[in-house]
Amino acid sequence: MGSITVCPGGPLAGTVTVGGAKNSVLKLMAATLLAEGEYELTNVPGIVDVELMQELLAPLGVHSERAADDSHVLRMTSPADPGWVTPPELVRRMRASTAVLGPLLARCGRARLALPGGDDFGSRPIDLHIAGLEALGARFTIGADELDAVADDGLRAADIVLFFPSAGATENLIMAATLAKGTTTLDNAAREPEIVDLCHFLSAMGAQIEGVGSPTLIVHGAAPGELHGATHRVVPDRVEAATYLAAVGVAGGDIVVREARADHMEVLLRKLRTMGLSVAEAADGDGLRASGPAGPARLCSTDVATLPYPGVATDYKPLITAMLSVADGVGIVTENLFAGRFRYVDELVRMGADIRTDAHHAVVRGVARLTGTLVEASDIRAGAALVVAALAADGETVIDGVHHVDRGYEDLVGKLRILGADIVRRD
Repeated sequence: MGSITVCPGGPLAGTVTVGGAKNSVLKLMAATLLAEGEYELTNVPGIVDVELMQELLAPLGVHSERAADDSHVLRMTSPADPGWVTPPELVRRMRASTAVLGPLLARCGRARLALPGGDDFGSRPIDLHIAGLEALGARFTIGADELDAVADDGLRAADIVLFFPSAGATENLIMAATLAKGTTTLDNAAREPEIVDLCHFLSAMGAQIEGVGSPTLIVHGAAPGELHGATHRVVPDRVEAATYLAAVGVAGGDIVVREARADHMEVLLRKLRTMGLSVAEAADGDGLRASGPAGPARLCSTDVATLPYPGVATDYKPLITAMLSVADGVGIVTENLFAGRFRYVDELVRMGADIRTDAHHAVVRGVARLTGTLVEASDIRAGAALVVAALAADGETVIDGVHHVDRGYEDLVGKLRILGADIVRRD
């Protein structure tokens, strides 16, 4: 499945550009099920999960292909009468496949979906999705490995309060509500930039949504035929941007990350500055300029806890843990969202990191340098974190399981090489 080899090198320097957000584009693609028409998404990253979503939507009648003259443009055609049975072998490979549930119920009144798969870092139940869709009038039959959902008379508006601001549930409910009869109010909604991006896309399709970016969303259901095709640019990927910031933090140097948006990652940037990373808006206003500690100086340890947006995202945590592993001092990392997301720690320990985990917490005692060895990526962000850690390791580090990285990063190796990293990929 391929591997990435990293060797010690000098400080990083240069400019790299962040692509479109994985956590947005997959939901935008699912939203095309809501209305017949032609769609064009730009700034689409060249990642495996986009290909998987294309394969998932094809049996439902959605045709998609990348533009011949620009691979980051995805053109999609949604049919008048989409299918509602999803291929189980694809659903089980990607958790984002649950995003088709709301659109299918809203458009077809039926949906059959295998229980989703994806990254292996603990249970991510879809009970909030189901409860919200039931409030809109759907009925569910859940088996051992799939669920059937029916809304015989269509979906009807409701006032919904989420017990937790789940991004996935918020996205599903927004999409479902765009075709529900009446006006839906969604309280305690998630506020991630990717959700704002979805709302902007739905608005371009003709939906009426109030409160975008706030915890309370008001969605006015559209009449049949009111939604239509649209063109939209995918928001930049804040987690990819954080990966390059973490890289310059451990390797040192001075880089510019084009398309990175400080307003999408304010809390993270405050943490990184506390650790000794210098981060500011690029001189020309396009992206961020960042520099790590110079010479023998090291990052400073800090405590980090994952929280719903605008807090520190769980996707950032493996990157921060890699930085803490070579920082000066002791940092405590607390995972409040996904219990199993410390599985990459064993691989960092293999590299010489001093980390102890206890339930939702990890105590990281920084060491001056790590040691290169063979490690295995268990999920997308774990793979990226191991690459970042390898930049601070003596000797050669080989990261296996990089098919996980391919699901969320377009040419991570190539972009780090542009910045001067001694890194190669072998397939």
